[in-house]
Amino acid sequence: MAGLLTPADAADALAGVLRGGLDPETCPPRSALPVPGGGELLLMPAATGAYAGVKIAGVAPGNPALGLPRITGSYLLLDGPTLRPVALLDGAALTTLRTPAVSALALRHLAPAGRPLRLLLFGSGPQAYGHLEAVHAMRQLAEVVVVARAGSAAGAAGARALAAHARGLGVPARPGVAAEVADADLVICCTTSREPLFDGRLIAPGATVVAVGSHEPEAREVDTALVRRAAVYVESRAAALREAGDLLVPEAEGAIGAGHISGTLADLVAGRMPGPGTASCPQLFKSVGMAWEDLAVAVALFEAAGSGVH
Repeated sequence: MAGLLTPADAADALAGVLRGGLDPETCPPRSALPVPGGGELLLMPAATGAYAGVKIAGVAPGNPALGLPRITGSYLLLDGPTLRPVALLDGAALTTLRTPAVSALALRHLAPAGRPLRLLLFGSGPQAYGHLEAVHAMRQLAEVVVVARAGSAAGAAGARALAAHARGLGVPARPGVAAEVADADLVICCTTSREPLFDGRLIAPGATVVAVGSHEPEAREVDTALVRRAAVYVESRAAALREAGDLLVPEAEGAIGAGHISGTLADLVAGRMPGPGTASCPQLFKSVGMAWEDLAVAVALFEAAGSGVH
């Protein structure tokens, strides 16, 4: 799978599916099964005319302490008309490609254009690396600041390693602190945090925030202050109102209503929303991850491999 698609290629595949008429609002919801011991088994099916597929993913929070990946799983791709299996892909690797591609597609429409960006990254795991590389490929970066989990030696080491990786890409980079969101043009949250990572009042008007770390109604990476101020974009209104704790917690507090969502990824791709740099408020893209995205990227990988992925 490695090297077959860049995040930009995968973003193109996602955009193509949306332009082809797929409606994310009609996609089946994710099924989640609690597993004794603290883990979770996720089932994510999707289908189009030509292909169908399903991702079976395990989320095991205790795995990193054992030297194992937090997310495991497989993706089964099927021929649509016959439902004959045609490929089996690594589910974790697919997710590691798909999620930055979704963010990259949103950022094509939301991130400030015309000048180098100051990027602040929360997290130092695979998604943080993937998002760094996706943004670096699409925008010139003036600086990258990596914020580690407060009080964690492992987190601090991870932040230093990711900053070193960014410098290897030719971008000035260093570890930093959460309050530096005030100076960022782009903030990307790729963590397992269940509580807000920073004070949303600090985000500058016109800055863009991407939050990808959670898909649970009680977990969030951004606070109510930011959500109240921001123009909010999501992959699907239905999915966000089921799973996006970043939005559901403020709604439960009475701070916002369900109509606070400004638009969807499909709206951005279709040009139904303002372009970058036109907003006088922060832009927030909240992603929960959807099965149609996995299918679109799996198909693109399969076809890029000349039908030789296995």
